[in-house]
Amino acid sequence: MKAKEIQELIDYISNSGLAEVKIKTEEFELSIKKYTEAPQVRVVEGPHAHIHAPAPVPAPAPAAPQESVAAAPAPVASNLVEIKSPMIGTFYLTPNPDSDPFVNVGDTIKAGQTVCIIEAMKLFNEIESEISGKIVKVLVSNATPVEYDQPLFLVDPAG
Repeated sequence: MKAKEIQELIDYISNSGLAEVKIKTEEFELSIKKYTEAPQVRVVEGPHAHIHAPAPVPAPAPAAPQESVAAAPAPVASNLVEIKSPMIGTFYLTPNPDSDPFVNVGDTIKAGQTVCIIEAMKLFNEIESEISGKIVKVLVSNATPVEYDQPLFLVDPAG
């Protein structure tokens, strides 16, 4: 792994809200931990190589203005099912920037149908629906980071 790729990974992880990530392959071992003080990254390539670099800590986001309680999201209807992210990565609704989305609100989907792509470590993973039904809501914006088990879509199985 090159230094630029390591820095890109550090930047991505620091913006994702994760506290710790460990990656190990035959070629290298990467451990990234984010602390409020003096964060560090340790990369081991081969038996004796070490690279230490500080991981950037993102500045706290400015506080959003408080909205009234009436603007809170409505509770999920009991008949709706969530399609959740099976991994950490970047969520994409389209296979490439010039293509139409895999699914739109109102589309009827079948079990096994691809509904989105999640990019993780430069690998694009097609995410398939485990249920059939009608897409009621897309819960994530295109090209945004997602966490493991984060809801991506709301589906009405009766639809």
